[in-house]
Amino acid sequence: MGVRAAILNRIVAALVPLFLTCGLAAAGDSARLDDLFTRLQTAEPAEAARIESEIWIEWSKSGSPAIDLLLQRGRDALELGDTGQAIAHFTAVIDHDPDFAEGWNGRATAYFQAGEFGPSLADIAHVLTLNPRHFGALAGLGAIFEDSDRPDKALAAYRAALAIHPHLEGIPEAVERLETEAEGQEL
Repeated sequence: MGVRAAILNRIVAALVPLFLTCGLAAAGDSARLDDLFTRLQTAEPAEAARIESEIWIEWSKSGSPAIDLLLQRGRDALELGDTGQAIAHFTAVIDHDPDFAEGWNGRATAYFQAGEFGPSLADIAHVLTLNPRHFGALAGLGAIFEDSDRPDKALAAYRAALAIHPHLEGIPEAVERLETEAEGQEL
């Protein structure tokens, strides 16, 4: 086992209990978000996509125009593939408001895209502590586990994301793929 794999194993071992218990924490969701999540559970796919967009809009409201601007700059840099600049912007968001989950989520995504799984996992832990219903962070966690050749943990993270958002794009297919691979290993 390489040094990177050993370090990743230690990080995963330390963070998995947090991920499994994050659903117990209250994130101070508004009544609007509660309603959106309730509707998401029974929505048809097209309606679920609209509800998901509304949830992302709610999650992206920091309450500060300056932080909202930094968040958008980070997202723009990420879209352009400039992960270094994205990380810098998201870090500024976190420095100004460490309780704003989307700053952590944006940086986790940027770290993931930069191939830095350890820092991404650490930021996902913050996201899920602040917002236990963050299906995007759970999907990202699944992707990290899958890329790290941990299919059982990936499957658990993807299933947790689907429990919150049953129509999350690409995740039902990921669950099906991982379940099929697991069945195929029992020869």
